[in-house]
Amino acid sequence: MLIRRPTDIRSSEITPREVFLKRRELLRTGLLAGGLAMGGSAIAAVLPPERRAKLPDVVPGKFSTDETVNSYTDVTTYNNYYEFGTDKSDPFENSQEFESRPWTVKVDGHCEKTGIFDLEDFIQPYALEERIYRLRCVEAWSMVIPWVGVPLADIVRRHRPLSSAKYVVFETLLDPERMPGQRSRNLHWPYVEGLTIAEAVNPLSLLAVGVYGEVLPNQNGAPIRLVVPWKYGFKSIKGIVSMTFSENRPRTAWERAAPHEYGFYANVNPNVDHPRWSQARERRIGSTGESGLQSIFGAPKQETLMFNGYGEQVAHLYEGLDLRQNF
Repeated sequence: MLIRRPTDIRSSEITPREVFLKRRELLRTGLLAGGLAMGGSAIAAVLPPERRAKLPDVVPGKFSTDETVNSYTDVTTYNNYYEFGTDKSDPFENSQEFESRPWTVKVDGHCEKTGIFDLEDFIQPYALEERIYRLRCVEAWSMVIPWVGVPLADIVRRHRPLSSAKYVVFETLLDPERMPGQRSRNLHWPYVEGLTIAEAVNPLSLLAVGVYGEVLPNQNGAPIRLVVPWKYGFKSIKGIVSMTFSENRPRTAWERAAPHEYGFYANVNPNVDHPRWSQARERRIGSTGESGLQSIFGAPKQETLMFNGYGEQVAHLYEGLDLRQNF
């Protein structure tokens, strides 16, 4: 697939910032007017371009955990985002100058509605939901994060996948100039991730555009990322620029890099060890009251739950599938 980088785009195709901002404001005004007539839940998502801007009209999601939420510092300074570096502090330190707006998402493959969509058009006409999810990383640590986003199922159904579509495949922006981690060879770029159609339309799957009621910070995947709470964190692709409906299962980024360690399904299974460590127990970041590295070294271990505790909602997706072989 061809991903057009900024230098490949004709100047006539680039929306001037002042026009972009005015269009968003006019859109929001119109939506508010319509929302007054149709009810608050009818107000569609509008995303302010400013960093740390509050997201308007967010409604509570019904799938949230009641566990204690991690601090904003935990969530925004201790990250995996290899496009900006491999250390946990690299994404925060190396992404601050990254400009994530305007942004488009390309939709293609085995579906009826294809095209290149402005971010707001891609996630409209859906209201934004806040969902407090556990995020489990393969390195035996976890967080509880208040994501804000749109159910992936709504987006998938809007594009009307054909019966031949078996998978939804996502790609991250390819831009080594602005994403210094892509200058290394630790992964095959661009980052590719995928779900089965059944996983994509599960009510838990979320395309997140915010956290803590604010727009996503760069280090957390701005402006749009995937959140699949019953899977390991490496399935949560960030900086999404394309969504393809495919008949064939994709070779994902970590499968290509280390197929003996990172399988396609990536369901949290405490009974299957990672080749280099046990996954039966985990440490909750922030449980010591400290942030970052201090919070994990002293954190007590707790039992890792099958499907990260979301088995009631997702176990049926894998009936008959050997999760030791299909890890």
